[in-house]
Amino acid sequence: MKIVHVASELYPYVKTGGLADAVGALVTTLAERGHEVAAIVPGYRALLDRPEAAGAARALRLHIPMGDVTYVGEVRAFSPRPRLTVYLICRDECFDRRGLYGNGERDYEDNAHRFLFFQKGAIEAMSLLDGTADIVHCHDWQAALLPLLLREAERRTRTVLAAKTVFTIHNILFQGLFPMRHFDATNLPPEYRGIDGLEFYGQMNWLKGGLLYADKITTVSPRYAEEIQTPAFGCGLEGVIATRRGDLHGLINGIDPTVWNPAIDPLLPARYNSEDLAGKAACRQALLKLTGLEATAKTPIYGMVCRLTEQKGINLLLANKDFFLKEKVRLVVLGSGEKRYEEAVKALCESAPGKMAFAHRLDEGMSHLIEAGSDFFLMPSLFEPCGLNQMYSQVYGTLPLASDVGGLSDTVIDLDREPRAGTGLTFAATIEGLRHALKRSLRLFADPARYSAAQRRGMTKDFGWATAATAYEKLYQDVG
Repeated sequence: MKIVHVASELYPYVKTGGLADAVGALVTTLAERGHEVAAIVPGYRALLDRPEAAGAARALRLHIPMGDVTYVGEVRAFSPRPRLTVYLICRDECFDRRGLYGNGERDYEDNAHRFLFFQKGAIEAMSLLDGTADIVHCHDWQAALLPLLLREAERRTRTVLAAKTVFTIHNILFQGLFPMRHFDATNLPPEYRGIDGLEFYGQMNWLKGGLLYADKITTVSPRYAEEIQTPAFGCGLEGVIATRRGDLHGLINGIDPTVWNPAIDPLLPARYNSEDLAGKAACRQALLKLTGLEATAKTPIYGMVCRLTEQKGINLLLANKDFFLKEKVRLVVLGSGEKRYEEAVKALCESAPGKMAFAHRLDEGMSHLIEAGSDFFLMPSLFEPCGLNQMYSQVYGTLPLASDVGGLSDTVIDLDREPRAGTGLTFAATIEGLRHALKRSLRLFADPARYSAAQRRGMTKDFGWATAATAYEKLYQDVG
């Protein structure tokens, strides 16, 4: 098949979170399985500065209508591997910035303009390149209007650019909500302006557009597909989703075993596998040394790598600070996010410098070391569409403590519920739920045989993308 993926992030070239990992691994796996794959992403400054993109060919000139004004851009292209081509939609005004979506304090005010140009540029690039795609697969709000814009472009030009479209929701909380004044820049017919189109409580909702106009809709775990059909998790769009229930599929993400594999991981100070965990002990010592924490073999280390936002359960962590202050444990947190949470986590860790450490940054190398060097990995998310770190941690022999929501529920088996199959501990996403799980983890750590058995079970689980890619291939073939 000829498959085009359109997304705002793509690992290893540009990343802020799990979206990049998921798209990067999926396009690579599909190419390895013999499909002709294109990935279209914005030409961010950070991406263009990479060696792979620096030599990218300037393939096409773009002229993109945005309302009554035509904006000029260009497409650059490079091929990192056989059957995979990465196309960059470039315009300095839109993408020559330090951040992808904002300046660290707030979103860029012109994000509607930026990502509308990106989506229209992707369609224009497809029209200028040879051949019709079998599937155009769009990801999250930054590409959510593309199924509709694509069909309207085909109608105007009397061409066929794609046989079918698929839209994936990676996180329904982020919907691409913009003032309705931006509608004119879409150049869409006025019938799409109203409540039966893109309007959502007086604003334009791009995610709603993807839900309404893609041929098939996916989200990133079976449990999350069920959850977003309810008021508790649908973020106001559960009614729209109900109209497309028959076209909604929950497909669990995978992880890239060439990147996340402790037996070959070049970012670790020592490698290891389920048969020989000596390297994990070395990683544990390296993590303690890096963070300046006191080292004792009998003291469990709890790691956490995430965006510091309400979704990730930071309030639940902070509400259980007495556990980390009073018990013989260590805590390492890596991440950045909302300033209030950054300050609160920093204050907690500084109150006990020998026991807790906070690294306020994005750091791929340290994230791998935390996965390898910790004994438990904390994921107290209030909701989690899929989650990847709970899969990383199991493969790295680190038992996850995860909320019983979304993809966490689909991928972590609770040891107390299933003693012979368990690979971690799950809990209700409440203060009390996390507190109880933390106490259970101490009892588990004090039982080396039980802990080790769960550890090895997790390390031998197959979370690779081959299974996920097979599910996507079947969906692509079944799109009707």
